[in-house]
Parts: sequence; structure tokens; C-alpha cells
Amino acid sequence: MNPSPPTVSATLYFKVWGILLALLLLTWAVAQVNLGPLNIVAAMTVAVAKLLLVILYFMHVRSSPRSTWLFVAAGFFWFFIMVALTMGDYLTRGAFR
Repeated sequence: MNPSPPTVSATLYFKVWGILLALLLLTWAVAQVNLGPLNIVAAMTVAVAKLLLVILYFMHVRSSPRSTWLFVAAGFFWFFIMVALTMGDYLTRGAFR
């Protein structure tokens, strides 16, 4: 028997949605300010916060079994491998000309 999934109230979804909207405004605000090399750090920090909210609440990973967490982590691991390989190629393109 599978236990029934925990019910999530609509108010929680609206709170998370409101937080996502606030983070959207924060993303815009960070883009308007010249922070020099810290612009990418600030933008990526806000992007990761939004990513975590969407994955945890709207994709229901927060209340999922640990095996789901394992597959989500594996997906991110694979994504970081692909980014590392792509950046390795991109950063060394001019070195051999």
C-alpha cells in the first residue's frame, strides 16, 4: 500500500508564488544596478533561489520519497558535468590558433 501524498494547501502555493514574484522583481533590480563582476553572482543567487522553490514546491519534490531526491540530484550532477565540458571547450577555443 502506498501512503497518500501529503496535501498542500492553496495558501502555501500562493505564498511561494508571491515569493517567486518578489524574486522576479529582485532579478530586475539586480540587472539595473552595476555591481561589476558581482552582477553574475547576484543574478545566479536569485536564480538558484527561484529554481529551488519551483523544484521543491511546484514539482512536489519536498514531500517526495528519498529516491526522487536521488534522481533530482543525479539530474543536477549530469547538468554540471555538461556545463563543465561546455565551458572547458569554450574557454580553450582561442588557445590553439
